[in-house]
Amino acid sequence: MTDTEAERQRIRAAHLRPAAERPASTARGLHHTALISSDVERTVRFYQDLLGFPLTELIENRDYAGSSHFFFDIGNGNLLAFFDFPGLDVGPYAEVLGGLHHVAISVEPDRWHVLVARLGAAGVEHVVHSEVSVYFRDPDGARLELIADPLGEMYGNQVL
Repeated sequence: MTDTEAERQRIRAAHLRPAAERPASTARGLHHTALISSDVERTVRFYQDLLGFPLTELIENRDYAGSSHFFFDIGNGNLLAFFDFPGLDVGPYAEVLGGLHHVAISVEPDRWHVLVARLGAAGVEHVVHSEVSVYFRDPDGARLELIADPLGEMYGNQVL
């Protein structure tokens, strides 16, 4: 057994409880995850027109005058949100330690196949993994995953 696996097992033994013994979460769910958009309309076309996530609202960002805050419905009462910051050089997307790695969004298996085909037809580079996940980047470089596994399950393992 590697040191990494031993450490993982130690953490599981110390902190992971069987479902029946876990307290209820203090959270109601993920209200939204906010990403950065360098072009509002291009982002809307990508998420709404290509991926099929309806735009639900477009308002001014209360924290930065002139900036937009806009939202897409990703099902189950969850939202994917974006900010743009006109006039502010936020630089290109970068994955950094402690930063966002990817956003995984569950879709029905039949819909997953349609979306993978759409990505290909639109020329969006993507990688299919385990025949249930597809990884790709949005127009600003954020990494996304569409996964055909049900919520609370990943590659046949119950994670919730």
